[in-house]
Amino acid sequence: MDRMHELVEILNKYAYEYYVLDNPTVADIEYDRLYDELKRLEKESGIVLFNSPTKRVGGEPVSAFKKHTHLQKLYSLDKATTVDEMTAFDKRINKDGEQLEYTVEYKFDGLTICITYQDGKFLRATTRGNGTEGEDVTAQVLTVKSFPLTIENKGTVEVQGEAIMRLSVLEEYNKTADEPLKNARNAVAGAIRNLDPKITEKRRVEIMFYNVNYMSEGSLSSQVECVEFLRKNGFKVHPFLRVVKGIDAVMSAIKEIENSRKTLDILTDGAVVKVNDFKIRQALGFTDKFPRWAIAFKFEAEEVTTILKDVIWQVGRTGKLTPLGLLEPVELGGATVKKATLNNYGDILRKKVKKGARVLVRRSNEVIPEILGTTEYYETCEDVEKPAFCPDCHTGLIETGANLICPNIHCKPRVIAKLSNFACKSGMNIDGFSEMTATVLYDNFGVENFSELYTLNKEKVLELDGFKETKTENIFNSIENSKKVKLPNFIFALGIDGVGKKTAKDLADRFLSIDNLIKATKEDLVKINDVGDIIAENIVGYFADEKNLKEIEKLIACGVKIYVEEKNETGVFSGEKVVLTGTLTDFKRDEAGAIIEKLGGVVLGGISKNVTLVLAGENAGSKLDKAKALNIKIIDEETFKSLIKT
Repeated sequence: MDRMHELVEILNKYAYEYYVLDNPTVADIEYDRLYDELKRLEKESGIVLFNSPTKRVGGEPVSAFKKHTHLQKLYSLDKATTVDEMTAFDKRINKDGEQLEYTVEYKFDGLTICITYQDGKFLRATTRGNGTEGEDVTAQVLTVKSFPLTIENKGTVEVQGEAIMRLSVLEEYNKTADEPLKNARNAVAGAIRNLDPKITEKRRVEIMFYNVNYMSEGSLSSQVECVEFLRKNGFKVHPFLRVVKGIDAVMSAIKEIENSRKTLDILTDGAVVKVNDFKIRQALGFTDKFPRWAIAFKFEAEEVTTILKDVIWQVGRTGKLTPLGLLEPVELGGATVKKATLNNYGDILRKKVKKGARVLVRRSNEVIPEILGTTEYYETCEDVEKPAFCPDCHTGLIETGANLICPNIHCKPRVIAKLSNFACKSGMNIDGFSEMTATVLYDNFGVENFSELYTLNKEKVLELDGFKETKTENIFNSIENSKKVKLPNFIFALGIDGVGKKTAKDLADRFLSIDNLIKATKEDLVKINDVGDIIAENIVGYFADEKNLKEIEKLIACGVKIYVEEKNETGVFSGEKVVLTGTLTDFKRDEAGAIIEKLGGVVLGGISKNVTLVLAGENAGSKLDKAKALNIKIIDEETFKSLIKT
């Protein structure tokens, strides 16, 4: 029993670090070894401790959801979408004209969950329902690992949070799902309100907590105290919490959320503004529907429905055909949307997309919108036909899994995309070289291969329409300057399927020369983080093709010199692992990152225990909050500029 108690304590600590702090301290294999030992002891003894992590596994399906009456009503929030509406809210509750103290937090777009504890032990979990009565989803919520089974507070406590499914988890889930989930909100609602807890567990649901709804013993005096209570007791709480005075400061905090939410891995649809002081809340009270002391500021919708008029097919640099949906124009996220992507023909089938149907479209991170699924069919709907031939060169297509491939390496759109990728900033950085330039060179001189850019005749290019002296001179200068190229840029420029900027840099750091990379085996490649079997096979396959090797030889013969930047062991950022967040005034992120690496640092993408320094610009969001929570050193842009001058 002593060993079981010890294992439960250790495993719950590791789970808290992993699921709540996002800061694991042991490898998965070590956790699994201890977990297996605990399961063995439980089986031998026939005893399972109350707070054992083995309880948090999806059990057998339940026959139906039981109703549960909440100890205290769970209110919904009134909504605002403009500054005027927020000002009116402030004036409505602030009769004395003094600046009230508000808290501002993210509004997550998921499913509200209420969890009850009795004498410090988990008792049940329910949905919000109508606010007075919800459904008992204890079996489902027990599979979620972002809350504790025991807390310090005695008596009865009811806490409130939002069940969410991370966007990255949704994307991964949909890759192998028989029927893809339309969006993270529907996905998490379906996971919790599913009679089979194993479905909940499979969707890797988390809960972000933000409220103590009821407490029979003890009391809290403010929202800040409420959040601290949740943190102290091991609940997952998002680090963003602003405490401000006056509506101007509230709007500034909301703007912070609006800017930073696009970098989040969680679906959000607004900000929640609450009066911080609970005594003032008590005096303000409630309407039938809403608390008078809180309001949700809703952002412009990122999802809408519209009619899919047609589907056209575009050919990429690897020959893969990508379907593009032509839509009835619709306003979404402040822009008029007329097109949206689908991944491949398999995606069309899984999402049951038809021409003339009403589809759900999402726009995020300022990229082209994506069709998430179909919401309504009509009698006039038509199936999207699978093309048999390339829409451009009419070559017969090859079917590879869910993808359709044009095998013709001379197919014009393939060539144009390949040349554009080669010349882009992350590749050879040929300034002024656009897709249109690639098209003109292909049409007039038949330029298809990278090396042909370095053998162009300047006089003949000057004869082309639109190529005046200055423009032509600039392009030829850029081509010449591109001959000296960093190894990561050269690897990216080759256009190997699946090798983006980060992977290209990881490959360069590992192999240090193009020759070493050419000789690398699949076994060598999969040892690199984020390089799986498919990308490894793509890399090996690329360098196994004699045409590709000869092209690299031609580039080198044309004067291309590939170099590796020596690591600066004495630079000001030597030994530092740095994360950049927010908007910098005098630098682009890539530029600042390059300076950090030149001065000995390593640039990382996310906050973890390995990070030693954060460079925070304007409107730095959740990464900054998380860095503060982990006590990571933070510098601003002015400090950064002073450091790089020394």
